[in-house]
Parts: sequence; structure tokens; C-alpha cells
Amino acid sequence: MTVTYTFRPDGDNPTTFHVDPDAGMHRSDRDKARPLPEWTRLGHCQCSNCPLSIEKESHCPAAVAMLPIVDRFRDDDAYEKMTVRVDDGRRRYEKDTTLEESLRSLLGLIMATSACPILAELRPMAVHHMPFASSDEFIMRSVSLYLLQQYFAKRHDREPDWALNGLVERNQRLQLVNQALWQRIHTVCQGDSNLKALLNFFSMASSVSYSLETQLRKLEGKLDEQGIGAV
Repeated sequence: MTVTYTFRPDGDNPTTFHVDPDAGMHRSDRDKARPLPEWTRLGHCQCSNCPLSIEKESHCPAAVAMLPIVDRFRDDDAYEKMTVRVDDGRRRYEKDTTLEESLRSLLGLIMATSACPILAELRPMAVHHMPFASSDEFIMRSVSLYLLQQYFAKRHDREPDWALNGLVERNQRLQLVNQALWQRIHTVCQGDSNLKALLNFFSMASSVSYSLETQLRKLEGKLDEQGIGAV
């Protein structure tokens, strides 16, 4: 299943990116022939919790996957208006939005489908990618998927984590990765579109790491208002 993002800025030609959740970002033959920039090297702003070794890996897999996006929008303003269409082969989404929101959605998918062993924890969410997800939707999808994983763990006679401790720890790891990726691209971006998109993604992970209980109470209140919350 290939996910296609098409960016249509006002008065400019569209830009299209194709992402295979099973293979990550495909680099064109022209891109493969180009040397990779210094900021993609594994040792450049390497994540403090990175399990990879510079003796075995020359480049950060997440940075390499992000490279075409960062290059294309490195000079663009985060609040530039555009129409973005997303097609995953099953359904099509289209939204008039800002470049920041669009990139947050696309970069989240790119990172989750890269070969980074930490970001790979998000791969199940990438398989069921939801473009332009709000903070509430991110929390609900994260918690729902994690609880489903715990249900399957119980079915296979493993100890389930109904308290969601593992989910909090997962997002703490993701925060460290996201922070390091922001530092990687900070020096090469003249515009703020990529940077603010990563900060937005960082904020979502933070909401799970530091205030999950508060976020769940907010969701519980909204569900109660609809008559489908706790009884």
C-alpha cells in the first residue's frame, strides 16, 4: 500500500511524494547518485538513546528517509497555505491547510516507516495512517492500538500492561529521537516549515509522556458528553 502526498501551493506547481509503509521513502535514481549531506550522518547530532553504532552504520536511517522532504521545503514558511491531497489506495483525503500541518503528517509517516529501530515502534500506526490527525486523535489512536497489543499479549499468555506504563516509556524514547532530528535539520533550514512540523510532532509525543492521565480525562469527558463514556 503506497501513500501519496500531493502538495499544491497557490500559484505553484504541485509536489508529490510516495511512501511505502513497508519500505519507507523511495529515493529516485537521481537522488541515489547524489552524496548524502553531512547532517544525515549517524554521528551528527546522534540521538542519546540511539542503539545503532557508527562503526556499523554510516547514516541515520530516519534522516536519510526525511532528506527529500527537508530539501524540498527547507526555505518555506510554516504557515504557507496550500491544498494537500493524500491517497492511500483505499480512500482519498484532501484539505486546505498550512504547510506545517501537512509536513507534520507526512514526516510522521516517513519517520515511522524508516529503518530507525526506535521509530519502528510507530509502524503499526503508519500502516493505518491517518493524515492531519489532531492531538486528541493521536492520543486516542495511540492508546487504542497499545491496548489492542496488550489484549493480544494476554491471549498469548504474556503479562499485559493495562496501566499504559509502556506507552509512556515509548513516547519518552520518541521524544529524544524527535529532539535530535530537529537539531539535525536546524542548521540546514532557512525557512521554519520543517522545524515547526517536527516541534508539533514532538508536542504530541510529550502529551503522552508527561500528561497522559490529563489527556485521558479530557477524552473521557468528551465521550461522557456524547453518552458513550464511563458508566
